[in-house]
Amino acid sequence: MTAATTMTSRTTAEHELAELQREHGAPLFALMLRLSDGDRQRAEDLVQETFVRAWQHPEALRADDFDSVRPWLLTVGRRLAIDARRARQARPAEVGDAVLESARVAADHAERSVATLDVREAVKTLTPEHREVLVQVYFRGASVAEAAAALGIPPGTVKSRAYYALRALRRVLPGYAADLR
Repeated sequence: MTAATTMTSRTTAEHELAELQREHGAPLFALMLRLSDGDRQRAEDLVQETFVRAWQHPEALRADDFDSVRPWLLTVGRRLAIDARRARQARPAEVGDAVLESARVAADHAERSVATLDVREAVKTLTPEHREVLVQVYFRGASVAEAAAALGIPPGTVKSRAYYALRALRRVLPGYAADLR
């Protein structure tokens, strides 16, 4: 086989493929668009892959078993679409950057431990009366009335001591001010 024969057969195959695409490209694209749920990019990829398969198997296109190659192209395209859909379903969905940026970030246990130590140290700086009220109301979850009964002081005193204790903690823990409201 000479170079001229190879060049002639290549250009003939290219012309046949171009003719095939002109004749059957639109119906094939319409089917691929429907099978890819309206995703034009995916449909174009499937059409391109179908014509690549046609180019790789010219013997199938010249078979005398059928009058037109369109059924063969549509069948190959449909099978490629089915395979692509199965492949997408087999792997997890892709996540865009926008989803990652808006995702909640769970606090690291180390950060929580550091915050706990900071709060403990800050609570130690309070007067014993303020500390007792905070322990009752915020750490044990007692109501104002329950804390007043447990400490033997009026409910108004519990409220005022809690207010001043939190204010003192805000000064000692400036980075946690939003958490102490």
